[in-house]
Amino acid sequence: MAGNRRASSSTEGFFQTLPTFEPQYTSPSQPSNYAEAAQRLSDDPVLARILHQYLPAQARQQVGASIHKLSRRVLQSSVLRHAVEADTDVPTLHPLTTFGEVNKTDPLRTCTGWKALKAICVEEGTVSLAYDKTKTNFNRRIAQFGLVHVWTPAAAMTMCPMSMTDGAATLLSRHMADADGDQPGRQAVFAEAYRRLVSQDSRESWTSGQWMTERTGGSDVGGTETLARRLTQSEIVEDERLGVDQDTLGQPLGPWRIDGFKWFSSATDSEMAILLARSSRGISAFLIPMRRKVRGQATRGANALEHETTELNGIRIQRLKDKLGTKGLPTAELEIRGARGWLIGQEGKGIKEISAILNITRIHAAAGSVSYWSRGLAVCRAFSKVRKARGRLLYDYPQHVLWMAAETVKYWAAVHFSFFGVALLGCNEQSWNAMAENTPAKTLIPQDSTHRVALLRLLTPIIKAQVTVASVSGLRECIECLGGVGYCENNEDGGVMNLAKLYRDTLANTIWEGTVSVMAEDVGRVIKDKRIAGGEIIENVFGSWVRAVLEHCHGIFKEECEIVEERLEALIVITRGASAEELEYRGRDLLSHVEAISCAVLLLYDASTDGEEVASHVASRYVWSHAVPHSRHRRKQSNCGNDATIDRMIFLGTSCRPESKL
Repeated sequence: MAGNRRASSSTEGFFQTLPTFEPQYTSPSQPSNYAEAAQRLSDDPVLARILHQYLPAQARQQVGASIHKLSRRVLQSSVLRHAVEADTDVPTLHPLTTFGEVNKTDPLRTCTGWKALKAICVEEGTVSLAYDKTKTNFNRRIAQFGLVHVWTPAAAMTMCPMSMTDGAATLLSRHMADADGDQPGRQAVFAEAYRRLVSQDSRESWTSGQWMTERTGGSDVGGTETLARRLTQSEIVEDERLGVDQDTLGQPLGPWRIDGFKWFSSATDSEMAILLARSSRGISAFLIPMRRKVRGQATRGANALEHETTELNGIRIQRLKDKLGTKGLPTAELEIRGARGWLIGQEGKGIKEISAILNITRIHAAAGSVSYWSRGLAVCRAFSKVRKARGRLLYDYPQHVLWMAAETVKYWAAVHFSFFGVALLGCNEQSWNAMAENTPAKTLIPQDSTHRVALLRLLTPIIKAQVTVASVSGLRECIECLGGVGYCENNEDGGVMNLAKLYRDTLANTIWEGTVSVMAEDVGRVIKDKRIAGGEIIENVFGSWVRAVLEHCHGIFKEECEIVEERLEALIVITRGASAEELEYRGRDLLSHVEAISCAVLLLYDASTDGEEVASHVASRYVWSHAVPHSRHRRKQSNCGNDATIDRMIFLGTSCRPESKL
């Protein structure tokens, strides 16, 4: 009766219990049945399967232990507070001094939380692990991106500068042995920059910016208006006289002067940047330190003291971008006037040089996006276990669980697709014999290095395009799962329920390093490139890989394999003899074709390695849902009661199997 009830108020009545969030990955304490136990104990079982697939047995505990530790660190209240602070106490620009002079010393302010998260990135090895040459018995990229997968949702976009740092380290590593030539001191500068980029000591580590975008366009760097020229000897002598000829470490500044304007430059608080500028021989790549020493007078007058300070190296921050998301990341418009830097590689070959960075950062864009999706689904799982509707928990509603199971299948596919790119990258950097031969992925990763390099070249833009977009779509579904709570900026309780922030931040990755259209154009160029598999990369590289892997899956998934093979043949027909114009026109369709085929192959192969129940259901469902268009095959009618049980296993894991209500 209403008369016996107490009215609710701000302090009385129903309050929803905060969900309990489990660590994403758990490394079993006992080595026996390690893979099965890791999958069962981890809140994100596909990550456990990925590590099992790409790591040799003797390395799984070693690598798993660091990911296990970080999976718990990301849930610590101190880390969560840093993430909230970084997103809410946003960077600010202070362009002038008290009396109106240009502030060349410290115009950019970032908060303590942002700096603390960057330090954690460094300490946990999110970049350095990939370059640790003492680790020779496993794929370092798989271990690195395992850490990235669990860390990124808590990192408040600090992985953006880390990904560019990763790319810069790869680029510099290719030029460490270059002779100084007409740039005296360059080799020592590159060596020290590389050492700091890959350092795991946050007290001395560097991050790197990546400055390409100008007002003429983002990915179309052909219109670059930033100019570079060699300094004359008299100009170099004058800088020495003025005391502005050294970087903050006391090393010489480069002999090139750079002038121009960069329209969209992230990681503005980095210690260095890689940029493109037009020299007399075309677009070239340069390394510039962000700051330089200024050796001058501390005060004016008879008691002046000699001192050293630092200032920006010919760089002025015009304004900070006001963005939809990535709030903690200082993204700026930069005016460059007289910055001194070092030419990287050959003059006029800058676009080729910068591609080394793009291949890394595009993989990071996909991996970062799918890691956000992993957090979104984790919140949905936890919420479904505590939230009631009409007297029943959400996971007791079959329709709800079916919906979330379908999202989980798509998530598994995206994770496998991203990590396959990571695995190829690692094998190309190390070797197939050491990285793949003693793992379940032996058949999955091509042994022929030419095919492996070509396959990664084809798949990288597709992984970047399709995974970033799928992750945005997946997070929208996660927001809907939470209802009105999902739509709110929930910074309380450490922000663990703030899916709106994850959604905002993930959107950036669909644009950063090239939109889907840009990626589609790139794939079209790869398909027509006669230097890659004689212009037959779809049939001779991709098709050969698909058929070889599916041979190992036919015994368990005969019909599913036939569906994928049909889809492959359709793709070959579309691309065989197609003109460049037609490939461009059908670019997005090509991305979808290759994605569906690749993800189906990866999921079928993963399930075939051990026949594990959930993995097998995920693989089969993906094929029937995403690879089947235009196939002659038709799926048999299933029993909804049996399907509901499978739904729960896929969404909630094998350890949580509530009784079916059907």
